[in-house]
Formats: sequence, structure tokens, C-alpha cells
Amino acid sequence: MRENNPYANALDGLHLSDPVTAFFDYCREREKIRLLRERKTPYPWTNDKILQKGRFLNVFREDDRCSKSIISFAKGLEDDLPTLIQALFFARWCNKQEVIDEISSDILLQPKKLLIKLNSFNNWCNRSAYPVEPINWKGLKYSRLNSAVKLFGIIKGKLAKIIIESNGDVIKATSSINSLFKMENDFPIFMAVIDLAWFRQDIINPNSQVPTGIGAVAYLDRLQKYLGLSSHQETCEKMIQLQKKYWPEAKRTFQPIDIEYQSCECRKYYSYVNGTKLFEGKNVFTAKES
Repeated sequence: MRENNPYANALDGLHLSDPVTAFFDYCREREKIRLLRERKTPYPWTNDKILQKGRFLNVFREDDRCSKSIISFAKGLEDDLPTLIQALFFARWCNKQEVIDEISSDILLQPKKLLIKLNSFNNWCNRSAYPVEPINWKGLKYSRLNSAVKLFGIIKGKLAKIIIESNGDVIKATSSINSLFKMENDFPIFMAVIDLAWFRQDIINPNSQVPTGIGAVAYLDRLQKYLGLSSHQETCEKMIQLQKKYWPEAKRTFQPIDIEYQSCECRKYYSYVNGTKLFEGKNVFTAKES
């Protein structure tokens, strides 16, 4: 995931004396914002100018709007693992709350009807914030749309077998699937696989180590160096241990996916501090957003 990483140098030149403390300070402040918003407290919910102006994900990904939509979309498919996997891969290839909320998982079994429905939207997927490249499958290239509408329904049994054989390991499952998909950025695969832990912890362990998405590399590198560790996976484990010291009142214990997830958000936050990210376009938060 380090190849062609547009965020690799986002923190270059930034002095951050203690990235561990900075990580947990950010998480506490961002979670405080979520709680104040839920209580209908008027904006602004923080004195932090960057958090006032920028758009950031919630600390716990189950609290994000798109995650809630995906959980609702796939609910009820727990006993049909191949179809559950198809639903989660479709949802991550779409990754657009407004679209996922408008369809039922039943439509996945009717690809012609699904294609008509998706074409009725101005944009059926989140192209700008969540780019997904074509899949190469058995010598054929499938576009994002064709993968979501057609391919996943055809190969869902194969995907289920690969994931079962990973023995709950997200990194192994992601790598095995991408050895067939041949995507340069396997982040969408990783997200679909880890989403399984919401539904089938017997298939994917929610405490599994996870690969590092391109957005998280720069900050995880900082944490790894500061802690004197040898890998991002060791770093995630150490940060989970340190939560007891730095944020014991958090609503739940972090999992490796949470550390990866919030390392990406910290990279975004400190990119604003560093001047390598600007408040423009889709990056700008407006208080009218629900």
C-alpha cells in the first residue's frame, strides 16, 4: 500500500514531540464532538479550529453514517455467508450512504434490476473520497460498477472459501483475495473483510491485526518510530495497551482496526497543522451537515 501513496509525505517537516499523546488527545476531542452533536448541542462543539472547519470520521467506526448504513444493509444475512460477503463487498465498492439506504440487500440477487437502480442515481458511488480501481479477474477487467453489480454475485462462494481459510486473519484474507483481484490499492478489500467482524466473529476476528491503508502510513510510521517497534502491527497492539493509561474512560477498548482508522484521521488532522492539506472542496465541514 506504500506504492503511489499520495499521503506519504504529508507530515514531512512537522515536529511532533509525542505522537502517542497527540493521538489520544485527538481521539478524546473528536469523540467529545460526536457526543455533543448527538445531544443536539449548538455548533461549534469544540474550540479546535481544525476540527471546527474540517471533516473527520468518528473515533469508533460503527458511529459513522456510512458504517451504520452498511450494518443495516447487511443485517439478516448472517446465516448466508456468501451472500453476506457479497453484500459487504458491494457496500464498500459503493460506500455512499445515500445509495445504500435506498436499496435492500435482496436486490443483489437481481443484477439487471440493481443496475437500473444504480443508474438512477447521479453518482452511485463515492468517487472522490473513496476511489476504487478495476478488478482483474481471470484475465478480464471489471469496472467498479461491473464488479459491484455482477462479479461479486458470481464469485461470492469463492470469496467465502478464501475468507474461511484465513482463520479469522484480516491481513491473510485481504492478501489472498487481492492475489486474485490484482488491485494496486487493496483498501476496499480490507474494509469489506473487516466489516465481516460486525456479523460473524467466528469468521473474522474483530481483534485481528489489519493491513495499513495508504492514509494511515505516515502517522503509524511516526508512532512506530516513537515507540521503538518493528512494525505497524506491533504499534497497534502497543497503542491498545496504552489506551488504559491515556483514555481509560473511552466507551470501549480499541481494536487494531481502530488504531489504523484513527492513524489515518490523525494524519489528516496534522496535515492541516503542517499546511500540506487545505480547507477546500469536500474537506470543508459545514454545520448544517447532520
